[in-house]
Amino acid sequence: MKAIIQRVHSASVSVDGKQIGAINKGLLILLGVYSIDTPAHADLMARKLARLRIFSDENDRMNLSLLDIGGSALVISNFTVCADTHRSNRPSFSNAMEPKTANELYERLCEQLKINEVQNVQTGQFGADMQVNSLNDGPVTLILDTTEWGNL
Repeated sequence: MKAIIQRVHSASVSVDGKQIGAINKGLLILLGVYSIDTPAHADLMARKLARLRIFSDENDRMNLSLLDIGGSALVISNFTVCADTHRSNRPSFSNAMEPKTANELYERLCEQLKINEVQNVQTGQFGADMQVNSLNDGPVTLILDTTEWGNL
């Protein structure tokens, strides 16, 4: 499971011109689910996202988490995060999980964020053509990849 996260002042997502999710201060999360991912990956990713200390404290140091600031999360399913581009100039998505199971893990991660006490979790629409707007804070952008965290 791979997440590209951006620290934002605000972010929103629309489908067919209608806004379906929006947050103020928090994290915009573009989530890709690989064919090898399991529920344990979703649980671990959610715990990490909730506790990752990337918000500034009173000394302007990245020392506060989403939980510490009472921030929100906007989670967008994005299979293109799983793109393999090392062989050619045309991305391959063969490592991405098939949609039905990917959606189940996406929804699990969103529920796990709530279980991990993130108060406001907004989502896009799985599989839809979405328009995402964000006002980045910093900018601070990180990539979290469960395949780099060892065996679960």
